[in-house]
Amino acid sequence: MPEPTPAAPRLLPPASVAEALAISVDEVIALVLDGRLRGARVGTSAQWRVEEASVAEYLDDQAEETRRMALWRQSNAASFPELWGTGVIRNPD
Repeated sequence: MPEPTPAAPRLLPPASVAEALAISVDEVIALVLDGRLRGARVGTSAQWRVEEASVAEYLDDQAEETRRMALWRQSNAASFPELWGTGVIRNPD
């Protein structure tokens, strides 16, 4: 049985990505140029297009970075007894 060919990535215009991320089109292009989003200039007029899957990955990366920063801030505010699970807890929730 022949293997199915992988579907071509869905390409989005930068304006759609900018609207979804609530940023400007210039910021979307900057993210592509920085390699944080996958995209390319396509067509005869060389218009930018961004892979839809890379937008989802970017959002996942941003959520993970936010989660880690929140944990870092919590750890900076915690006392050593809180971290080790012994002793007096200074700031109970």
